[in-house]
Amino acid sequence: SVAGTRVMAEKQYEQDGEEAREIAAVMPYFPFKGIPRFYDIGGFLSRPSMFQRIVDIFVSRYSAIGIDAVAGMDARGFVLGPPIALGLKKKFVMIRKPGKMPNCVHSGSYECEYGKRSGMCIQKDAISPGDRVLVIDDLVATGGTLSAGVQCVRLLGGVVVECACVVELKMFINPEEGTGMPNRTKLFESCGFPEVKVWGLISEDILQNEAKLPEGYVDDGEEH
Repeated sequence: SVAGTRVMAEKQYEQDGEEAREIAAVMPYFPFKGIPRFYDIGGFLSRPSMFQRIVDIFVSRYSAIGIDAVAGMDARGFVLGPPIALGLKKKFVMIRKPGKMPNCVHSGSYECEYGKRSGMCIQKDAISPGDRVLVIDDLVATGGTLSAGVQCVRLLGGVVVECACVVELKMFINPEEGTGMPNRTKLFESCGFPEVKVWGLISEDILQNEAKLPEGYVDDGEEH
């Protein structure tokens, strides 16, 4: 029935719900880039049924909300964004590090969990004024990278409907003052877009799959 389909769709949208828990179970975390828990999306990318489930959940959510374009953040947003855009039959837009594409406008610099970054860029003709844009990345922590993506869309007159990630680290949403932790809510407010929401399918609360490290494992991540 239509009502039954609607109930199932709403269940898919629930953070840390049944579907999210099944996906979280195949996402190991490693000590990497100096971070104790680096969540590896390779866990679900290597399982087509799990990857398809994620795409279906996002397509279902955003077909109901309504968008004109999917914008993916460099680089893992390029893995997730295109199949979601195809499922929605909407265009896909790249938001890249500077110097990678011609004819671009640039965001300001930003801070992320790895340190300060020089900003992101988007091609000037990628979206039109008034376009409703979904910004996609694999994970949101401090929100710095997403904030640069939102700035890029807004520079072209686009409207960010939502930012969406497979993993949302809730500890950074609005930590108490005095903790010294970055505050994503205050960051978005300081950037001038407090109304932009972030939706994540999975939170750190259920990401408990510690990777079994092989003998001789070395953290060889590029960014420390």
